[in-house]
Amino acid sequence: MTERTDEPGGEVAADETERFWEGHYQARDRVWSGRANPALVDVAGALPPGTALDIGCGEGGDGVWLAGRGWRVTAVDVSGTALGRASASAAGAGVAARIDFQRHDLARTFPDGVFDLVSAHYLHAPIEFPRERILRAAASAVAPGGLLLIVDHAGPPPWARDPHPHAVFPGPEEVLAGLALSPAEWRTERLGSAERPATGPDGEPGTLTDSVIAVRRGTR
Repeated sequence: MTERTDEPGGEVAADETERFWEGHYQARDRVWSGRANPALVDVAGALPPGTALDIGCGEGGDGVWLAGRGWRVTAVDVSGTALGRASASAAGAGVAARIDFQRHDLARTFPDGVFDLVSAHYLHAPIEFPRERILRAAASAVAPGGLLLIVDHAGPPPWARDPHPHAVFPGPEEVLAGLALSPAEWRTERLGSAERPATGPDGEPGTLTDSVIAVRRGTR
């Protein structure tokens, strides 16, 4: 696992982000299911393997799934706890050699290189962070001919008892517009919503709706 240090002068913001996500992951032994997100499976399942960047990889379900299908993955998160669990999952699945885990506060540092697939799933947080700038950096990291996949929550889950009062869930058209991509360089492959079954923290069944944005960079 590679750790990148923050630039001077941003210690307070960086500490706040890290504290939030460390608290999120340390509150439970396991937060996520370990399975790949359905939209990633749907979109990337038919793609030939190449290089992938998994932004906000959490406990590693997406990265392990991609690596198991021959991708070479760079997986990043700000939480060292999450990255430790992701690394253990990769080792258990026999794909550790195909994943480079890096710790980044994406508001301050971003992985080097360009990738055939850049995936950003559920890049939401109840703390302030420059989401649009990060997504534009993600687009810049897509190699010619590569795909940018952004999957967002379209709204709070049905079992949410006290949704964050200031939570904003931009629609797919708004997210795409915010990327400010040149139509001469990019082609939109998916832009819309998708439903998926899910289970709440207390076992409540429900249906969640995702916003899915998939855009491909031209080869010129």
